[in-house]
Amino acid sequence: MTAAGGRQREQRAPLGERFVRAARVFLDRRVLIILVLGFSSGLPLALSGSTLLLWMKDVGVDLGTIGLFALVGVPYTIKFLWAPIVDAFDAPVLGKALGHRRGWLVLSQLLLMAAIVLLGFQDPLAAPLMVALAAVLVATASATQDIVIDAFRVEYLPTDAQAAGMAYFVAAYRLGMLVSTAGTVALVAYLEYAGVDRSLVWTYGYAAMAALVVVGMAAALLAEEPRETERQAETQALSEGRGNPLTRFFRTAYDAFADFLAKRDALLILLFVVLYKLTDTFAGVMTGPFVLSIGFDKASYAAIVKGVGLIASLLGGVAGGLLARTLPLSRALLVAGILQALANFTFSWLASIGANHAALAVAISTENFTSAIGTVVFIAYLSALCTSPAHTATQFALLTALASFGRTTLASLTGFVAASTGWVIFFALCALAALPGLAILWLLKERGDFTGIEKRERVEENTPSS
Repeated sequence: MTAAGGRQREQRAPLGERFVRAARVFLDRRVLIILVLGFSSGLPLALSGSTLLLWMKDVGVDLGTIGLFALVGVPYTIKFLWAPIVDAFDAPVLGKALGHRRGWLVLSQLLLMAAIVLLGFQDPLAAPLMVALAAVLVATASATQDIVIDAFRVEYLPTDAQAAGMAYFVAAYRLGMLVSTAGTVALVAYLEYAGVDRSLVWTYGYAAMAALVVVGMAAALLAEEPRETERQAETQALSEGRGNPLTRFFRTAYDAFADFLAKRDALLILLFVVLYKLTDTFAGVMTGPFVLSIGFDKASYAAIVKGVGLIASLLGGVAGGLLARTLPLSRALLVAGILQALANFTFSWLASIGANHAALAVAISTENFTSAIGTVVFIAYLSALCTSPAHTATQFALLTALASFGRTTLASLTGFVAASTGWVIFFALCALAALPGLAILWLLKERGDFTGIEKRERVEENTPSS
C-alpha cells in the first residue's frame, strides 16, 4: 500500500505547477456558474428570517409574535425529507425542456420568486398568519433550491474543482445575504425618503429581491445539464417496477441510503462526517457568550465580526479552494483540521489577557479564516462521496444533516463545560476535540478509502476544461 501511495504521489505534478493550476481553476466557466448560484442561494434566507423580523418590528408587531416567526425556518432543517423527490422525478414541463437538474433549478427559482412576491404583498399587522404562511413558502422554495443547487454543483464540477466552486459559492452566498438584509433595508429607507407610501415600501423592497432571483435563473440556463446520460441509465435501471409515484419516492430514498452504505467503511465515513468539524463547532457556539463575558460590549463584537471577521471568512474560503486543489484531498483535510484546532488557542490567549480589541480581531479573524478553510475542504469531501447521479440530492442532504449533528446536539453541552473549566481550558479542550476526527481521517487514508477520490482528482487535474 505504501508503494502504491508512492506511485500515486509521483504521478502528480510538482507543487508549484499544481498551485498555478489551482489558481487558474477560479476562472473556469463552470466554477463561475457556481459563483452565481451561490448568490441565488444566499439571497432568500433573510427574506423569511432577519429581514422579515425587521419589517415586522418596523410596522409595530409585538415582540412575542416576532419571536414565534423563528419557526418559519424549519424547512431548512428538514429539507432532506423531500430531497428524494428531486432525485426520483423530473420537474414538470421544465424537466423535459432543460434536463433533470436544470429543470428543477428553474422550477424552484420560479416558485421562489412567486413566494417572495406573495410575502411582500402581505400586511404583518393585519394578517400575521398569512405572513407566516407566505414566509414558510419562501423558506420551502429556498430550501428546495438549495437541494437542487447542491446536487447540481456536485455533478457539474469535477472532483478537483469542488473546493474552488465551494469557495466561490460561500463568498457569493454571503453577498446574497448582505443584499437581502442591508440591501433591502437601504432600498426601503430610500423609498421612504423619496416619499413613497409607507405601506408600500416593503412590498417594493421584496419585489426587488424577487427580481434578483433572475440572476440565479440565468446561471441555470447558461449551464449545461450535468451527467444526463449517466443519470438516465441509472434511473431507468432503478425505476423498473416502480409505477406508483409514492413507491418510487420511498424506493429512491431507500436506494440512496443503501447505495451509500455499500461503500467500503461507510459507517466509519459517517462517523468522520460527524466528528471532523467538532473542534470548530464547539468553539463557535460559545464565541459570543465568551466575548461578552470577558468585558466586550455587543457593538464592538458585532463590528469586528462583520468587519475583519467577514473578510477573513472570504479569504479563508479562497484559501480552502487553493488548498484542496493543490494537495490530495486527504492531505488537505488533515491540514485544514489541524488549522481549525490550533485556531482555538487564540481564544485561550484572549481569555488570558482579557478585553483587548486588537486581540479580539486577531482571534476572530484566525477562527473565521481557518473555519472557512475547513468548511470548503470538508464540503469538497462530502461532494466527492456522492458518486451516483441518481442519488446526489438525497445523499448530499443526508450528509449535511449528519454533519450538523455536532452543531445542533453535541454542542449543547459546551456551556456546562465552559462554566466548570473556565475559558482558557475550555478552548484548549475545543482544540483537543479535533483529535478523534483526525484519527479517523488517518485510518480512512491508511485503509485506502481516499484512493478512488484522489485518483479522480489526478485524472481531472490533467484533463482540459470543457
